[in-house]
Amino acid sequence: MRVDTMDIVCTMSYLIGVRKELLHSLYDESCPELLQHLEEDKNATIIRYLCKLRTVLMKTFKKTDTSLRYDLTNIDRLDWFDTNNILWLENNGIRVTLANKRAADYSLHINKLIADNIHDCHDLFPDWIKWDYIKRLFIIPKFTDTEIQKREFSKFMDKLDCYPYHQYIYWEPSECGNILYTDGKFINILYQMNNDYFDDRSKYKTATDEIKDNIYDFIGNSDKIVLVVDCENSDVYKLYGMLKNLNNNEVMKISKIMLFDDIHTTDGWDYLEKVISISVEHIEVERIHDHKSLVDMRVMAGVFREFYTHSVTSFILLSSDSDYWALISSLPEAEFLVMVEWNKCGQAIKDALEHEGIYWCSLDDFSTGKNEDLKRAVLLAELRKYLPDLLSYNGKDLVRRLYADTRIEADETEMMNFYNKYIRSITFKADNDGNLCLNLKV
Repeated sequence: MRVDTMDIVCTMSYLIGVRKELLHSLYDESCPELLQHLEEDKNATIIRYLCKLRTVLMKTFKKTDTSLRYDLTNIDRLDWFDTNNILWLENNGIRVTLANKRAADYSLHINKLIADNIHDCHDLFPDWIKWDYIKRLFIIPKFTDTEIQKREFSKFMDKLDCYPYHQYIYWEPSECGNILYTDGKFINILYQMNNDYFDDRSKYKTATDEIKDNIYDFIGNSDKIVLVVDCENSDVYKLYGMLKNLNNNEVMKISKIMLFDDIHTTDGWDYLEKVISISVEHIEVERIHDHKSLVDMRVMAGVFREFYTHSVTSFILLSSDSDYWALISSLPEAEFLVMVEWNKCGQAIKDALEHEGIYWCSLDDFSTGKNEDLKRAVLLAELRKYLPDLLSYNGKDLVRRLYADTRIEADETEMMNFYNKYIRSITFKADNDGNLCLNLKV
């Protein structure tokens, strides 16, 4: 059994202006690092403060207009606006206050500022979700039209309880509960709003707290622990997704990751250490005969060396190969936790592990929606290989080839998002001598 993630709704809640104390009560447990990242991100904070201003302005429109008109004041001196937020925006190049203007002028001005700055939050969302759908929640179409502004104001005030945490977004409100309850609920409603359907549940489904707690208990009860990976029988993107789904404080207790790799595996293993903070020992296992891999023998030798030479007492073993039962049963003094891929692992090894009281879980239980950093690093590295001959390729065909070369599974939406973000933005760059080369924006 798996549960919904909350990363997308945490980001949305931050951007639309949900109160900080409520944000922390909602998301401190599920995604504390993301919340901290959002609070440190300038672009996210710009949109957050602008959305808060817009919501407060809509809730206090008549009162604000009266004060601006008759009291000869401005919004940065009105108690119901957060003056610290306004000051922060002004200090960061976003001019909010206007001279001698009415509430309607401010409504137009703030909506324009949101429309002008929302694209800078594109990178806060993964490539597998359609950015245009997200963006539409922030921008009122034809917001310069006074009648449209009035309609949105009336709709918001009449159906306030249908808006998430009483914060304004652009949508047709319906009584479907809190649309920012979980990523699964939000994504499905978001796609329905755009007459579309999202069918990859693995992106927003992750392991239950029970599974995570068992892993944390294993780590916490270990004096020294090493994560051992049979790269032939493991998926690097699922491994990275698993690590990203776990509490970083717990993950950092792992002494190192040992990768036992074969020449025929994906290049993704070469980039894992670039996107994680754990020490990685990458062991390339040569073949004596092309048809015979020696990875399993090197894994066994490596585990015995760590146990007897470096006093490692606990191992997290990533492999779906039943041959490793020989390793586990030959080292009864060590503690093992085994992670497998469900469809690659036979029932016999699962039964043997359970019979001996060795905890095992499936990498497939963890969300695949959190491995963007690794996928992006691998794809961009692969793209750079094609730059010298780039003009001989069709851009969209090249993207599909990149995903195939790197063995990254993705739907057409994710691939086209990569195409729009990176390939369409490639430009010519001249050095000091005037030599031209292709420049990849990352």
